[in-house]
Amino acid sequence: MARQNISSASPFEPMIGFSRAVRIGNRVIIGGTAPVGPDGKNVGVGDAAAQTRRCVEIARIALEEAGASLSDVVRTRMFLTRRQDWEAVGRAHGEAFGDIRPAATMVVVSGLIEPDWLVEIEFEAELAG
Repeated sequence: MARQNISSASPFEPMIGFSRAVRIGNRVIIGGTAPVGPDGKNVGVGDAAAQTRRCVEIARIALEEAGASLSDVVRTRMFLTRRQDWEAVGRAHGEAFGDIRPAATMVVVSGLIEPDWLVEIEFEAELAG
């Protein structure tokens, strides 16, 4: 099976050795996606819902580059740094996935790489066929 690496143009990709997403066959795996804007600055500082929406937008772009869409997502993993944000994150996740309803996990972690990040999300998609 052919492998397609999808880059987000992050300067850290070659240094760390990762891709935003990888497609092999009908599967698309998107690694931990943080709320970073096109300008490299954090989006929605202090606003977990806005950060969740940004993570989903980044994933949507990577999915489209891989020939998929949000409707192909079968699993998400949400990492939160503040337990009290679960509902805001959940609602923002539901805006994107309410009709799709992928299997989802939400966990609270002690921290993420960037202190301003309240949420980071992983996505997995499976294309029909």
